[in-house]
Amino acid sequence: MPQLDTSTWFITTLSATITLFILMQLKISLHNFPQTPSIKSIKHTKTNNPWESKWTKIYSPLSLPQQ
Repeated sequence: MPQLDTSTWFITTLSATITLFILMQLKISLHNFPQTPSIKSIKHTKTNNPWESKWTKIYSPLSLPQQ
């Protein structure tokens, strides 16, 4: 059974990694980012939930008086 030649694996993986790095750098450098990002105003709208109009109190069993 012939032996697998692994002598070129290092240079193959190294060149593939360098090529992918260069391609990603080119892709990122060609992307147009905004120079001065503007602040967007967020408008909060009040939603009327039925449980907000009622007064409710939740009692924890540990806060109740001992009987």
